[in-house]
Amino acid sequence: MGETFVIVGGDAAGMSAASKVKRENPEMEVVVFEKGEWVSYAACGMPYYVKGDVAELDDLVTVTPEEFRDERDIDLRTGHEVLEIDPETERVTVAAEDGERFAQAYDYLLVATGATAIEPPFDGLDTDGVFTIHDMDEADAIERYVTEESPDVAAVVGGGYVGIEMAEALAAHDVQVHLYEMLPHVLQPFGEPVAEAVEAHLRDNGVELHLDTAVDGFGGDGPVERVHLEDETRPADIAIVGVGVTPNVDLAADAGLELGPTGAVATDEYGRTNYENVFAAGDCAESRHVVTGGPDHVPLALTANRAGRAIGQTVTGSPTPVGDIAGTAIVKAFDLGAARTGILDEDRARGAGFDPVSVTISASSRAHYYPNGAELTVTLSADRETGRLLGGSLVGAEGVKRVDTIATALHGGMTVSELQNVDLAYAPPFSPVWDPVLTAAKVLAGQLE
Repeated sequence: MGETFVIVGGDAAGMSAASKVKRENPEMEVVVFEKGEWVSYAACGMPYYVKGDVAELDDLVTVTPEEFRDERDIDLRTGHEVLEIDPETERVTVAAEDGERFAQAYDYLLVATGATAIEPPFDGLDTDGVFTIHDMDEADAIERYVTEESPDVAAVVGGGYVGIEMAEALAAHDVQVHLYEMLPHVLQPFGEPVAEAVEAHLRDNGVELHLDTAVDGFGGDGPVERVHLEDETRPADIAIVGVGVTPNVDLAADAGLELGPTGAVATDEYGRTNYENVFAAGDCAESRHVVTGGPDHVPLALTANRAGRAIGQTVTGSPTPVGDIAGTAIVKAFDLGAARTGILDEDRARGAGFDPVSVTISASSRAHYYPNGAELTVTLSADRETGRLLGGSLVGAEGVKRVDTIATALHGGMTVSELQNVDLAYAPPFSPVWDPVLTAAKVLAGQLE
């Protein structure tokens, strides 16, 4: 009898691993248990479904359950929740939708249980019209509420990716959006230059910002009618709470899998836990940060897909590292883009043993004489002693995908001087002769000399 690979969780990491195993070793039995009904979907596209840019919720599904079962020969069981993992007997206990419980043996196990939207201890969080957005059913519920109830005023709590994207989505439905952020700026990990540019653009698009403002809860005699702040109450016909996610680790922790300093499951370079044949990947697992060399938890889609694929190769006999992360991220705020990678926070950099030096420059995204260029603001940070690049950010109406150049330099361990000498493409419709990233590197290198 062949070996059995069991996967707990049917989204990015889990299904990438399942598909890779079947491609590499069709004889291996692959069983995936997913407690919900949705698998392999683009969670990052959910705000654009609410906005109306994506016509149907099913358009966000990458591969259907039927395709996994019929075309890839994966034993995918939706509506099945894994209740317990026993690494000693190498079995999981599963509950089906009909209440049946059974044990499933494994030779290899992947824990890909994902993350859950954080629900702060707000009063009235269960009020009708108050939502988080972290799965397809929630996205569908928000879209239906906006369409059917036609709210006039929205309270968006949290100025991260979800808050910014949902502010844009709700504004597209002519909803007056109030965005509440308890920190001094939105997009705090992106740094102050990005945050200030995004805040100005949000205001230009009619979003009212309430920074340094904590929310206490929500109220209403039926559906939500108001948001409670520390010293006042403001109207709200719909509320979106997007203050981050927390890794789903209870199942792993109960099984004796070690958790790391971030609170996610600790893994080695191959995604392996403290049990030789048990792996973890995706939003529930830690990864190694390319700058610090230490564990980090940055729950993003590429990290999950890449790690799942690598683990699939490892369990079929070709040990493959899951890869380091740099925390590279990009977000759209109406007509503005913002991106970041590496370490920008100076306190964090110092805590990792660096002496950070940063510069911020502004340059045109295209040759100055070529039409339709836009101002692009670039921030770079490096270590004073070694010149090693630590991180970077960009904000502008176009060209922010240049963050990939900075991320590549981070993965290559480049210094700022090395980055300024990289041979990047130039033509007037795409860039000035000195690309804005090269200009920023040149200025920063001058400061370090």
